[in-house]
Amino acid sequence: MLSERQRMILSAIIDDYVRSAEPIGSRSISKRGNVSFSPATIRNEMSDLEEMGYLEQPHTSAGRIPSHKGYRYYVDHLLQQESLGSQDLDAMKITFAQRIQEMEDVIQHVAGMLSSLTNYTSVVLGPEVFSTTLKHLQIVPLNETTAVAIIVTNTGHVENKTVTIPEGMAMSEIEKVVNILNARLKNVPLLQFKSKLYNEISTELSKYVSGYQDLISVVESVLQNDEKDRIFLSGTSNMLIQPEFKDVDKIKNILDLLDESPTLIRLFTPSIEGVEVKIGSENSIAAIHNCSLITASYSIGDSPIGTIGIIGPTRMEYARVINLLNVVSKHLEVSLSRWYGK
Repeated sequence: MLSERQRMILSAIIDDYVRSAEPIGSRSISKRGNVSFSPATIRNEMSDLEEMGYLEQPHTSAGRIPSHKGYRYYVDHLLQQESLGSQDLDAMKITFAQRIQEMEDVIQHVAGMLSSLTNYTSVVLGPEVFSTTLKHLQIVPLNETTAVAIIVTNTGHVENKTVTIPEGMAMSEIEKVVNILNARLKNVPLLQFKSKLYNEISTELSKYVSGYQDLISVVESVLQNDEKDRIFLSGTSNMLIQPEFKDVDKIKNILDLLDESPTLIRLFTPSIEGVEVKIGSENSIAAIHNCSLITASYSIGDSPIGTIGIIGPTRMEYARVINLLNVVSKHLEVSLSRWYGK
């Protein structure tokens, strides 16, 4: 349990570090108007906070920076509620006042607004990521080596892609696979499509068709193409301006991850309703262990239908981003409700 003085010092260090991106020393904390402790007292407390794992000292003679544990304590216990500024509110009014005809355009505008306001990267999972199910799968041969694979969803969306027929596979075998997939996967949410394809159906396919794995890969490639249309990213280049990500290899891994649709869907599918904050190594993917991920679900009625989220450095404006996502998700629910007739 941290003392009141330790809580105040930890909060001051995080607030200053978020603004400066530079290690914070005891003297700069002592100069704050609301701090009455001497630099020596603050140094002792900072040393104790470091020993407890809430702070880190990147260089021997430098000040301290927050650890992932320190950020977690800050978010859980020290975060102050704050109202959105006029710039944030004006941007929201402009975005949601536009007469936008397509649901996808609304979501894309929201993603752009969030990345612009925060200078982080925004990711929005459209409603169809969670609600779309398979209605019909078809593979139509064009010649001996190529075919068109077609996926039709319950929403009427059609995704098609020209694919290469696995070498040596007869059309009769392709028809067997397609029939099995249509029988077993109809009405399955596309979000669960891949796991069911490999975990439940592959054993059944192996009984009837040799070389079925190649055909499954073909079907999966069409599905991945469909997923990209349901993920809305904005501000990817904002990662490049963060001082934490000057390391080329580090930022490359993050940018590569942002291009992987299945991974993004997994990362941005919240485990709870409302706002969720994952800091550093709390994220399941090693490439973003130096990032924080904040998500908020949005709902129609009582059913969550999508997610808006922000990914950025652990040195993030947590209070402002959480407040932004809370407010934006409510506006988005109102804006999208007309598409669902509620």
